[in-house]
Amino acid sequence: MLGLTMGDPAGIGPEIIAKAWSSLHGPRVVYGDACVMMQAIEQFSPHLTLRRVRQHDFAHLGDQTDVMALIETSAFSSMPDAGVVSAACGEAAYQAITAAIADARDGLLQGLVTAPIHKEAMHLAGVEYPGHTEMLMDLSGAPEVGMVLANDDIAVVLATIHCSLREALDKIANGAVPQALRLAALAGRDLGFDNARIAVAGVNPHAGEGGLFGDEEIHYITPAIEHARAAGMQVSGPYAGDTVFMRARQKEFDVVVAMYHDQGLIPVKYLGVEAGVNMTCGLPFVRTSPDHGTAFDKAWQGIADESAFGYAYRHARRVLSRRLASATVEG
Repeated sequence: MLGLTMGDPAGIGPEIIAKAWSSLHGPRVVYGDACVMMQAIEQFSPHLTLRRVRQHDFAHLGDQTDVMALIETSAFSSMPDAGVVSAACGEAAYQAITAAIADARDGLLQGLVTAPIHKEAMHLAGVEYPGHTEMLMDLSGAPEVGMVLANDDIAVVLATIHCSLREALDKIANGAVPQALRLAALAGRDLGFDNARIAVAGVNPHAGEGGLFGDEEIHYITPAIEHARAAGMQVSGPYAGDTVFMRARQKEFDVVVAMYHDQGLIPVKYLGVEAGVNMTCGLPFVRTSPDHGTAFDKAWQGIADESAFGYAYRHARRVLSRRLASATVEG
């Protein structure tokens, strides 16, 4: 069973879920608002009907084509304004996520596929998490998690996520790289590599050029790589950030560990968000998301492309299949 969270109601999340629904396969349920999801169905997928369900109904939810099952987590009396940042929408998005995480922790869901949230709206609602990843880590009880961005060409794990460059350097000096390498190994297994070839990007130009352009590689990144190798991991680097992703795309590496947010996201998103997925590794359940935001400028106009959401859903199914196969072999 997969739980699909609606995202920010003022964004494209409800639309892309409604559009993608009939093309998805396997038991699934939406966490969100009945008023919002009904409007999305009426506008974008009028062949669907909405059915409110409760957790005890999960065992009876099969491969739904014409019926969208909904766990109601908020209750708008009327539609919120499209494309407008609001505390009400931030709160509704947060309630959908927290309810889905709770059910995943209880084993009722094996994974989540989350539609985009708007961080400013969440903050207006008093939710201080920087993003999905931090929220998932805290509410799931996982000791450490990582953000993975992947498409058919490359897979990237971030050593630091939603923080300033100054803070990213501090985190690199305080153990972010060893943690990222551990999580990259987990991500590699979810992507189908038993012992992934992991490349590590440097944080400075030309990976520091032997200390000429910075010494983070010498003091923090290289020692982490050597320690991981000693533990039997296939890790190499640090490599210049301006070439390592090209080499990964040429299949020299399976996973790249990037040192900061934009270093890792730019190459993945440049290759196209319609076939990109955001995955959180280290959780006790699977979590994926499309590699794009709320797109307030397109919301509720019928022009949002649902293909990235479908890609994220299918990727979650593939990861679940691999984990099941691995557990069967180990058992």
